Amino acid sequence: MQEYARSVVEAVIARDPGEPEFHQAVGEVFEAVTPVLETYPEYRESRILERLVEPERVIMFRVPWVDDRGDIQVNRGFRVQMNSAIGPYKGGLRFHPSVNLSTMKFLAFEQTFKNALTTLPMGGAKGGSDFQTRGRSDAEVMRFCQSFMTELYRHIGPHTDVPAGDIGVGGREIGYLFGQYKRLKNEFTGVLTGKGLGWGGSLVRPEATGYGVAYFLTEMLATRGDSLSGKTIAISGYGNVGTYFVEKAVELGAKVVSLGDEFGCVFDPDGISGEKLAYMADLWTVYRKSAKEYADKFGCEWRPGTKPWRSVKCDIAVPTAMQNEIDADDARALVANGCRVVCEAANMPCTPEAVRVFQEAGLLYAPGKAANAGGVATSGLEMSQNSMRLSWTREEVDRRLRQIMQSIHRACLEAAERFGSPGDYAVGANIAGFLKVADAMMDQGVV
Repeated sequence: MQEYARSVVEAVIARDPGEPEFHQAVGEVFEAVTPVLETYPEYRESRILERLVEPERVIMFRVPWVDDRGDIQVNRGFRVQMNSAIGPYKGGLRFHPSVNLSTMKFLAFEQTFKNALTTLPMGGAKGGSDFQTRGRSDAEVMRFCQSFMTELYRHIGPHTDVPAGDIGVGGREIGYLFGQYKRLKNEFTGVLTGKGLGWGGSLVRPEATGYGVAYFLTEMLATRGDSLSGKTIAISGYGNVGTYFVEKAVELGAKVVSLGDEFGCVFDPDGISGEKLAYMADLWTVYRKSAKEYADKFGCEWRPGTKPWRSVKCDIAVPTAMQNEIDADDARALVANGCRVVCEAANMPCTPEAVRVFQEAGLLYAPGKAANAGGVATSGLEMSQNSMRLSWTREEVDRRLRQIMQSIHRACLEAAERFGSPGDYAVGANIAGFLKVADAMMDQGVV
């Protein structure tokens, strides 16, 4: 890493101790953009790195609500508005017990560059709460969402900050949040994405992240004269992203043989499709149950307390769950088991050590900020439709999504080639996103 970049990373660690996920995200991006900083010293002169790591705004607030027993509960809410250089803040809301300031800052930082890659005018943000939706009734979730939005609404808007869903925030939660925003503001605007189709949502939005990963993966394989046809794939999560990735991957000829959660993983050697895929799609959104229910229903092997990366042989690994779910030992096991491609469908699911293992072994590796950008890209398309007061067909949205993923793939390869790392998607994604954001910041002065 260049000395200037290293000094900024060290300052971040000293200034923000106890935020390991944020430190990791900053370090990965700044290491990748080192050749840019060496070529263009004006970024240092303008203190671009120091400005990138400092959020434009951090909102942290309490969320009091009443459960079904009549007891008062208190959670913590966050919104990190990281960077608005290229458009209004855009990024999901995550409801999960793991949510803290470090995860919110890391996700908002990553979102800034991911959104830049989409070519759409969106800045970077992230928010959420340590609230757990699993095990809560619809009425409890509604009361929580209404309390959460009662504070958040002051800080968002269609021209300021447009949140979306993320882990723990699906169509149900977006509906409750939007209803409360509309009630408080007395206006119907495109302030949230992931809305229902009957009230401003976009076709293909639920499928977009998973489909986008499959489209990006298709482009990666094509660089080696290959395709998804006949490939065996292992995934980790079974939520929205995992479900629709499986749907598109199976359509393109692949076989997905695993899914899992924090309790363990399922191995299904026959592959997930048909009735199994339909059940997987409802497992979280309807039944809100563990992946073990899939194994029990279809007579598959359930491996408690394990991840698929160490025991499932596959051609392609697609982590679809949480940050840092693949460590160096997992990576070495994947390589030993014949994996040739790793495509991140989650945000920063591979540790830096794991990424080094993949790169040293010559695997094709794509970071989440490029490969899983389809979700936020289609959120951007939903914003466009809301602004124009119209709705595009499914075919039109899907066509635009595929074009965006092809554009991101091309931008990664071109940036990597330009700065001396041909074929390195991680370097290319970071550099391409950085250049767009940094140049916009330079144009707008010291703000």
